[in-house]
Amino acid sequence: MTRPLPDRPPDGSRRRRPRLGRPTRQDAVSGFVTGLFSIPEGMAYASIGGFNPLVGLYSGMVPTSVGSLLSRTVLMTTTLTSAIALTSHSVLADAGLDADDPANLATLTVLVGVVMLLLGVLRLGSVMSFVSNAVMTGFTTGIALQIVAGVIGDATGYETERHNTIAKVVDGLVHLPQWDLASTAVASATVLCWWAAHAVRRLRAFAVLIALLVVSVGVAVLRVDVREAGDIGAIPRALPLPVLPDVSAVPALATGAVAIALVALAQAAGIGAAVPNPDGSRSNLSGDFTAQGVANIAGGFFRALPTGGSLSRTGVATSAGARTRWAGVFAGIFLAVLVLVAGPLAERIPMPVIGGLVVVIAGELIVGRVPDIRLVLRTGALPAAGMVLTFLATTQLALQYAIFLGAIVSLVLFCVNAQRQARLVRLERDDDGRWRAADVPAEVAPGSVVVLHYEGVSLFAEMARLDETWPDLSGARRSVVLLDVRTMPDVPSSTIVKALLRRAGQLRASGSRLVVVGADHVLAGVFERTGLTAALRPGDVRPGTSVLLEALDAAYDEAVAWVARAPDPGPPGGVIPPG
Repeated sequence: MTRPLPDRPPDGSRRRRPRLGRPTRQDAVSGFVTGLFSIPEGMAYASIGGFNPLVGLYSGMVPTSVGSLLSRTVLMTTTLTSAIALTSHSVLADAGLDADDPANLATLTVLVGVVMLLLGVLRLGSVMSFVSNAVMTGFTTGIALQIVAGVIGDATGYETERHNTIAKVVDGLVHLPQWDLASTAVASATVLCWWAAHAVRRLRAFAVLIALLVVSVGVAVLRVDVREAGDIGAIPRALPLPVLPDVSAVPALATGAVAIALVALAQAAGIGAAVPNPDGSRSNLSGDFTAQGVANIAGGFFRALPTGGSLSRTGVATSAGARTRWAGVFAGIFLAVLVLVAGPLAERIPMPVIGGLVVVIAGELIVGRVPDIRLVLRTGALPAAGMVLTFLATTQLALQYAIFLGAIVSLVLFCVNAQRQARLVRLERDDDGRWRAADVPAEVAPGSVVVLHYEGVSLFAEMARLDETWPDLSGARRSVVLLDVRTMPDVPSSTIVKALLRRAGQLRASGSRLVVVGADHVLAGVFERTGLTAALRPGDVRPGTSVLLEALDAAYDEAVAWVARAPDPGPPGGVIPPG
């Protein structure tokens, strides 16, 4: 089997690993803007998850600086996201633990960091490939709806008593006359202010920040009576004090920590492709896993919620001129300085403003997924069913179960698609020596040489389709079946090997041969250990060569010569020993 080449740039040179680099003026400016932006967005995301907005601020300090120092994707910003906040609260609630207890938060965040770190150290970056686009689309869309449902009270002043996400949204719409006029007006003004700033290209990256400042000042000047962030919790002019995890909470949170890690890593997986390293160095998913793991372990001791790579915060940083990883380091530092200097001022931020910003964030999330939703719906019924099932699970179940269910759905979709793609193709060599694809014959005729090419992933579920297309061997006498396995994985399914053993026995009993062509040394070793090599004639497991189809040509010529030595295959039902 052909081995994948190492990931290299187009010019073929080997890209270097990212370096620490020197901070630039642009990095400092970007860090300040990102840190300032983290105040409303961090508070909003924490509020989305049902946490004190203060921990949203803490989640943008230590984790952001540590993650930026270590990340293999240089400009990636590690911080709290809406999906992580929602999943974290769901995990704590499911475990029956107080979400406002700093020790519980520390335990959860450190556990998430340990899971990420292990995935990174074990180089399991490819684990993200097990979550399909269809499933991730359903999950993200469900998260967006959960975000909207979670801020109905902040944005409208109406507190729904429903617990189901869809029921919350429906209940909020049904009780529209009970919405508080002042809260609804402030939230609407926030959305309109964001829209106006977003419409100006130069202001687009700062639209959320502008909406926060303008509407908050307007509410203060006009003395509008609405709920404020300080009503939820005080924001002291101080840095987070260290806190130790509660070891006794580990068993209750371990499974949920894995789910949160998968959510965070899935969100961060595409940042490397979307934001290439400016210095031309190489991004690496496993390296990013390690960086996010260390960032969470460090942040857990300083009251941070679980964090991961944030595409939105990374976008803010790059739009503000980030050039090196120091932009992220500065972002965490500047956020800490801003809290120290102006922490109490953040208490005056109206909650309807945060509610309006959260609605904007959810709306952008949904709009950003519309192309993917259309793509999945047009791809086929199975991907569409997987997307809808994951969406429903995300809105009806605890999020940690929804992401596990999504992973299972992804694997089922893969297995079904792989099973559908598996097939045998007959190859025929023309007079010019070129191989052409043809239909598989219904049977192997006496004294014939039939060449079959296997296409598939060697999944056990493929056998039903392969059995349907495999030619009937009852009439094979002094015949040869050449099976080309160039594309078979190094570790084939035992079901496939068992089927080959059965057919090798059928052919040998009728004086015929099964010849396996194109196996690499690993696959040949599997055939030898499982007894397939012993069931064939010596030399009938033929390795491939560096020249495409060279081994098949040689095997075919030898098979034709072997059959020619006995032109008369004998009467039907006769058994001729192999010669």
